[in-house]
Amino acid sequence: MMENQYNYYHPNENYPYGSGPQGPQPGQEPPKKEQKPHKGVPKAIAVTGFAILFGIVASAVFLTSNIIGSRILGLNTAGESTSASSDRVSSGTALSRSSSVVTSDVSDVVDKVMPSIVSITSMSVEEVQSFFGGTYQQQYQGAGTGIIISQNDSELLIVTNNHVVEGSDTLTVTFADESSVEAEIKGTDATYDVAVIAVPMKSISDETLDAISVATLGDSENLKVGEPAIAIGNALGYGQSVTTGVISALDRSVSTTDSQTGKTTESGAKLIQTDAAINEGNSGGALVNVNGEVIGINSAKLIGESVEGIGYAIPISDVSDLIQTLMNQETKSKVAEEDRGMIGITGISVSDSLSEQIGMPAGVYVKEVTPGGGAEKAGMTKGCIITGINGSSVDSMEALQNQLQYYSKGEKVTLTIQIPQTNGEYEEQTLEVTLS
Repeated sequence: MMENQYNYYHPNENYPYGSGPQGPQPGQEPPKKEQKPHKGVPKAIAVTGFAILFGIVASAVFLTSNIIGSRILGLNTAGESTSASSDRVSSGTALSRSSSVVTSDVSDVVDKVMPSIVSITSMSVEEVQSFFGGTYQQQYQGAGTGIIISQNDSELLIVTNNHVVEGSDTLTVTFADESSVEAEIKGTDATYDVAVIAVPMKSISDETLDAISVATLGDSENLKVGEPAIAIGNALGYGQSVTTGVISALDRSVSTTDSQTGKTTESGAKLIQTDAAINEGNSGGALVNVNGEVIGINSAKLIGESVEGIGYAIPISDVSDLIQTLMNQETKSKVAEEDRGMIGITGISVSDSLSEQIGMPAGVYVKEVTPGGGAEKAGMTKGCIITGINGSSVDSMEALQNQLQYYSKGEKVTLTIQIPQTNGEYEEQTLEVTLS
C-alpha cells in the first residue's frame, strides 16, 4: 500500500530568513516592517469594540451548544423520568407497556431482571495427548449464564445454551446473592443450542429464595430494528454485567465454530443481531427489552479484526415450545463410566456444513451396526442417521456420547433416526433400543 505523500517547506540555508533570492543578501540586516499608524480609531475605542464583539460571539456559541446538547445529546432531561417501578420482577409479571425508559439509564430495568439471572460454572475432564505420545486427564473450567424461567415444588428451572453445559461433569449455579449450588441437566437441544438445567429446591436457602425471581419472557416476533436492547450476563466469568445497544437486525443465519473442538454449527433458529456487547461468558444470558422482558438468549459473538458490535441472541418466541419440552424431561445424573450403556454402532458425525454439501440430515451416520447389540436387535441398519435421543437432538457423535453418559446398561432409550429412501429423501422413524 502506497504511503501518503506530504510536501513540507524547508527554508533554504542560503537564504537565512527564508525569503528566497529576492530577499536581503548575505551580510545585510533584514528589513524592518513599516509601522502604519491607525487612522481615525482611537486605541481605547478599538479595545472596547473588540470586547463587545467577543461577548456577542461567546454568547452565540454558548446558546448554540445548549441547543445542540438538549436536542441531540439528550442533556435536557430535567423534566423526563422513568415510570418503571423499582419493585423486583415476580413470576409472570412484566413492566407496563406504557413504561418510559431513558435509554441512557436502564438501572430500573436491570434491578428488575438481575435477580432472575445466574452465573454457571462448568467443570469437565478431558483426555489430552502428551508430547511423548501418552495421554493424561486435564480439567477444564467454563463460564456461562442462565435465566431462571420456572419454579415448582421440587426444582428451580434455568434455561441456558447447550454449549455452556455440553460435556460438563459438574455444573455450579451462582445466584444474585452470590450463593452457589450444584445443578443437573434436564434436557438439551444441540440444533437450537438450548438447554434446561435444574436446581433442587431443597438446596436453596430461604434467604436466596427471597433474593431471586423468575424472569418474564417476552415476545420476539414483533421486534423492530433500532429498538433498545439490554444484554445481561456473566461476561468473562467475572460475574453479572450489563451492556446496552439496539436490535441491529433480525432473522440472521450464523455458523459458529467451537474454539476447543473446531466443530462448526449452523444456528437452528434465525438469530437476533445486536450491538450490545456479548462476550465470552455471556452465553445463555438474557437479552431484554425496556420493559424487562426476555426477548432472546445470548448465544454468540462474531469475532474478527474488521468486526465490532455484532452479537447474536436466540429469539425467545422461536424456542418457547422447545424449552417447555426440555423442562418436562427427567433430571439427569451422570452414570459411572463402567456402568454406562451403549447403543451398539460405529458412527460418523454429519455436521451442518457437511449436511448442506451432500444433502444428508445432520446427526450421526451409522457406519456399522454391532452384531448382537441393542441397535441391531431394535432393527437399526447401516446407512441410517441418528438425529435424536429421548427427545434431545443430536448433531454429532460427540453429542450422542454426551447424552449416553446419563444412561445405564439395560435402560431403554428412544432414538430418532432418518432412513434413506430410493428417491434420495429420508424418512423419520423412532426406535426403542435397550442399551448393552
